[in-house]
Amino acid sequence: MTYTPSTQHTSVPAPRGVPDRHITAVREATDVLYEVVEELDEAAVRGQSLLPGWTRGHVITHLARNADALVNLLTWAKTGVEHQAYASRTDRDADIEEGSRRLLQVIKADLDSACQRFDVACREFPAHAWRSEVTAPKGQSIPASTVPLFRLREIWIHLIDLDAGVGFADLPADFVEEFLDDAVKQFEGRVDPFGIEVTLPDGSQRIWTVSGPASRNSVSGSASAVLGWLTGRTDGSDLRGELPELPDWI
Repeated sequence: MTYTPSTQHTSVPAPRGVPDRHITAVREATDVLYEVVEELDEAAVRGQSLLPGWTRGHVITHLARNADALVNLLTWAKTGVEHQAYASRTDRDADIEEGSRRLLQVIKADLDSACQRFDVACREFPAHAWRSEVTAPKGQSIPASTVPLFRLREIWIHLIDLDAGVGFADLPADFVEEFLDDAVKQFEGRVDPFGIEVTLPDGSQRIWTVSGPASRNSVSGSASAVLGWLTGRTDGSDLRGELPELPDWI
């Protein structure tokens, strides 16, 4: 697979609300994804990923279907005609299960086609429509401008789930703080209040409070360690403080 964006980036500032930075980062993350998937053979793609019950084939197929789901949201934002990300959770799960059983060559081709469709949808998206509101797969209302960031997070988190040499320490430093913002929001109203003190990749510190005002209960650690714990990929043993029990990542 070769991922080749067909437009050249220029120094002309994008109109307000256009997420060029995130779109470029998605292309770069997609290149990393292609490199990792290209190294897999038939045995490896049938091997267990870090997600319980999912092989690497499931994860790769999910990334393809997620690209198409986000294209649906961009189509909705562009046309004003409701176009949900997935027809239903049942259909989504069935598509991933069926797709995961295909030959590796077909899985790779499907991923490539879906990623290209997402890139074209972003490249051809009208600037004024980035402010249009759509409904994300988890049910929240979001501006279309956040869709590329959703895709960026999805690629990197599931690259880690492939268990093929990419870890939380490999996340792009420029986006780690945004990933943490999103991760913290996942638990608002779902847990008792607690604080998180994070050392970001540049050495700076940032504090988040979850589910309410500041709490005496505080967890601290590196950005990669905190993200691993918040997303349910690690047990938090490399963090400091009393770790609250977290509900499932959604």
